[in-house]
Amino acid sequence: MLHLGKMQVEAALFFESVEQIYARVFKGLRPRTPLPQISVRYKKYANANSRIRLEDGLLLVEISDLLETAPAPIQEALASVLVAKLFGKTPDQDRLAQYRHYLNRADVRHSLHSAKRERGRKTYADPQGSIYDLTQMFADLNQQYFQGLLTPPALGWSLRPSRTVLGHYDPSHHVIVLSRSLDSAAAAEKAVRFVMFHEMLHLRYPTENRGVRRCVHTPEFKRAERDFADYTEAKEALKKFVRQQP
Repeated sequence: MLHLGKMQVEAALFFESVEQIYARVFKGLRPRTPLPQISVRYKKYANANSRIRLEDGLLLVEISDLLETAPAPIQEALASVLVAKLFGKTPDQDRLAQYRHYLNRADVRHSLHSAKRERGRKTYADPQGSIYDLTQMFADLNQQYFQGLLTPPALGWSLRPSRTVLGHYDPSHHVIVLSRSLDSAAAAEKAVRFVMFHEMLHLRYPTENRGVRRCVHTPEFKRAERDFADYTEAKEALKKFVRQQP
């Protein structure tokens, strides 16, 4: 029996085409299924999206061009995840972790952020709403909690109201967007200010990447969030508002 060492395995993978990797992964998962023709294309996505479908004997894989230079073991890990999902299987967790770990590399994250900023489109409405002015609200909170030291990002209301995503900070476009649903007399001002304060904390405490984990709300973030005046009352007012939404 032939035993290959780690370096020999990696060398073998290096000389495989991406299509050959998908063929091998496909046969490993579905050994009795006839191997389809395989086409792998790299597309100019604004993120690390990948798609796979099987139609009329053709396995079509579309991968973000940002992953075109990923090493063969990462291509194999992604292939393992995509082919498993194609057949409704749970992806191998080690392979999934390996792929996510690669995406969390500093250089890869930088490439993804740059592509999202350059290729992606961020749409939002003017910060001056019918009830609340986000520009003034940011300035007030900046002085009250951050000594005016936060550089203002772009600000705006979402184009459509949402009761599930009340606000978000997009670091790629450096913009804070609050849900249009909050620009309402039914939304208590302290609740809207709390949502804005929460998003402003993302400027002060950026997401931390720890291996395969992304820590969006660090312990420091959570402690700082409690510095908001009337913290408990604001959260209750926010919950009440959400419950009342249709």
